[in-house]
Amino acid sequence: MSEPLTLPVAVSADWLREHRDQVVVVDSRWYLDGRSGRDAYRAGHLPGAVFADVDTDLAAPAGPGAGRHPLPSPADFADALGRLGVGDAASVVVYDDAGGSVAARLVWMLRALGTPAAFLDGGLRSWTGELEEGEAVPPPAHRTARPWPSDLVVDTDTVRAESGDPGSLLVDARAYGRFTGEQPAPVDARPGHVPGARSAEWTGNLDGDGFLAAPEVLRERFAALGADSARTVTAYCGSGVTACHDLLALEHAGYAGARLYPGSWSLWGADDSLPAETGDPGA
Repeated sequence: MSEPLTLPVAVSADWLREHRDQVVVVDSRWYLDGRSGRDAYRAGHLPGAVFADVDTDLAAPAGPGAGRHPLPSPADFADALGRLGVGDAASVVVYDDAGGSVAARLVWMLRALGTPAAFLDGGLRSWTGELEEGEAVPPPAHRTARPWPSDLVVDTDTVRAESGDPGSLLVDARAYGRFTGEQPAPVDARPGHVPGARSAEWTGNLDGDGFLAAPEVLRERFAALGADSARTVTAYCGSGVTACHDLLALEHAGYAGARLYPGSWSLWGADDSLPAETGDPGA
């Protein structure tokens, strides 16, 4: 593997074709409705791509007080990356078939730890080459366990303490109807959102063709939500997956240091002692 690249948050299919031998390609397809991402991967994936399971490789076990997709321990994440062939010097491109909303989880995790990583802009549909079937088994790689940066990850106590603080912007990446509570999902313990949060549905980070919007467009979007004047910006969603799309969009727009609340609504909403708000106070 050559020297690590300097990667933006997203790369095109043309870029990937030109640099295929310099990156590890990861398929991270996952479906909220319970379909198997691994089965989809086995039926056809980018040549040489390995499969990362959101539920097992990119998350610790779900449970009370943890949410549906808590961040894995540094040791477990390092072990998973080593099995996938992602060593300490690797550069990584991740793709899905959902606008980058799933791929963003691994991309953000890697970038938070200093590993060059990007998602394939446009996802699987942007790839016009042939696909492979079956499962790629890469040679194991050495991956050093690194702690999650404390300045990029926040817990429920921090979110609760900052709630209502005009200097702390909290954005919710879920579908707007789930944010307002008008379209509650079966996976949500109750409808609504964290009080004071602003709706920033991840799909709003895409242009009309399904690609990541231009930096200036995203800058205008997040500035309208208060990012320019905020001391801290934190993103959450249902379980800390699509929130990472907002975090990458924020970085693309020039906002550095935005944080992830991994427990997200799956943790906050399950605790009846914590307040919930419905509707959209920002509308």
